[in-house]
Amino acid sequence: MAIFDTVSKTQAQTHPMDFVNHCLNFERGDVTFVELIVPEQPTVEMHEADIVIKVELNGEEVLVHLEFQTTDSYDPEMSLRMAGYIIRLMETYRLPVYSSVIYLRPDAGRRDRGVYEQNIVGHQVFIEYQVLRLIEMEGEPILDNKPTGLLPFTPLMKRPADMGAEEWLRRCVQTADSVDVPNKPAYLGSLAVLGNLVYGSELISNIILEETMQQSNIIEYWTEKAAAEAHQQGLEQGMKERAREDILEALRLRLQPDVARTFRPVLETIEDPKRLKQLHRAAILAESPEDFQRALASNGE
Repeated sequence: MAIFDTVSKTQAQTHPMDFVNHCLNFERGDVTFVELIVPEQPTVEMHEADIVIKVELNGEEVLVHLEFQTTDSYDPEMSLRMAGYIIRLMETYRLPVYSSVIYLRPDAGRRDRGVYEQNIVGHQVFIEYQVLRLIEMEGEPILDNKPTGLLPFTPLMKRPADMGAEEWLRRCVQTADSVDVPNKPAYLGSLAVLGNLVYGSELISNIILEETMQQSNIIEYWTEKAAAEAHQQGLEQGMKERAREDILEALRLRLQPDVARTFRPVLETIEDPKRLKQLHRAAILAESPEDFQRALASNGE
């Protein structure tokens, strides 16, 4: 989801201390910005850490590492990715690392425990990181305090229990429009792009038109990009849902309808198209429920 990743990283790079202060909230120390770091952390697939910020925490230089995730990561799993980032940052910069993954979509990150573990006697590895799911973060304190970098993310945050979704989105737009930033159309456009993960583009457009003085510039800024990305996202999601149904249909034909239903919950957690393709083949070849269960347990190996 390149556009969501780009918008998120732009906000963190432009307003780094808003993110640092939020992620280090429980440290309650004296934090001073030092610099943004452009990490060079090639893996086999040339992945790089999203955002790395050097700060002074109580007089000691440390790194604050942020990863923005639109969806869950399966290949590799997020815990392994985060462990790799953390170790390479420590090795490269010889500094303590405070690492967080920020999940944008409401359904993402539910199974991320914030821990990578290898439980081999004599070779144990245990690495922790912070998991921040925006849907679990109270959005009202963010609107009240107005940290500039975080306001575009508020449509994705938890709203007050007595407030409807449209009213919440309207408050988010109004608050973001009230802050003083150099490029207001781009700033509000970022809120619109991120909000498109939860709200329809027509609703966002209508509220922006009603609540801001930057209507035409904002709509021009985000509509084409967001619409294209949302369309592609919808196509990909549709393909994955069809792949799951194909697997279930193969299981119904090869085995029994009741057996197929038992596998639906676990199939709905799998997002990797390649993995779904492997499981479709396994379903076609399965002679028994145990055969397909073994294919599920094999992790594609």
